[in-house]
Amino acid sequence: MSDLAAALARATPLLIAGLAVALAFRAGIWNIGAEGQLLAGAVAAAWVGTRWHITSPLVALAVIPLVAALAGAAWAAVPALLRARFGVLEVITTIMLNFIAEHLVGYLVHGPLQEAARTYPQSDPIAAAARLTPLIPGTRLTVAFPAAVGLAALLWVFLTRTTAGFALRAAGANPRAARVSGRIRVGRVTVLAFLASGALAALAGAAEVCGVTFALYERLSPGYGYTAIAVALLARLHPLWIVVSALFFGTLEAGAAALQRSAGIPSVTVYAVEALIILGLIVFDRAARRAATA
Repeated sequence: MSDLAAALARATPLLIAGLAVALAFRAGIWNIGAEGQLLAGAVAAAWVGTRWHITSPLVALAVIPLVAALAGAAWAAVPALLRARFGVLEVITTIMLNFIAEHLVGYLVHGPLQEAARTYPQSDPIAAAARLTPLIPGTRLTVAFPAAVGLAALLWVFLTRTTAGFALRAAGANPRAARVSGRIRVGRVTVLAFLASGALAALAGAAEVCGVTFALYERLSPGYGYTAIAVALLARLHPLWIVVSALFFGTLEAGAAALQRSAGIPSVTVYAVEALIILGLIVFDRAARRAATA
């Protein structure tokens, strides 16, 4: 049971960030900045949890996700506006912002948010009211995982059953046709999708701080935002399949940590396996396309 709980806990940030990536990619936005947006959400959660003196879990549950989502949207607003106003490629700006976010976390845990004793590069522990209670005692599995599954279902409904979701998919599939034939305001749709993607990714950071680490650290994320791209691509950007894909990658990463402890196999081996899976998927997809056109 503890191994399953560890896999589900590991899959939680991958699932949420994977949904963020899928939303952006469906809108034709190459958002490679989920890592930075996740860190922005983690900073916001740590700030609220250590500075706002929250004593009610209900207040924390309402406030922290909202503040984190706003932080992620604000972080995504920079590349979104640069793309919309000046045509700057979001691949470049989002990658650059990932490094800025990483160094911002380092600055904060050595400066304004460093713990009171000024001994370790981390923040003070967040308030008890801001911590998510484990669903299984002694594990890190919290309500964040079922909430993430609910987000996947809501995103699927949004994309497939709403007018706004259709406009987003149309803008991503063919912006010119969407603008001319569908009379869709493509620029507005893509900016809003970019902001929503950033907000979603930030929720993954908030879930990590409130459910796993209970403080802000350097290297808080082992690359969840980057792995989320693989999660979304393996699921072919389908929100419900992202749940399965995140579970697969979460199990791989949780198993890698266990193998390193028990058998001495380096945990980084899992990243090579993940890369091989993605390469295999690309080869299979290309072969299927060629077979279909033959």
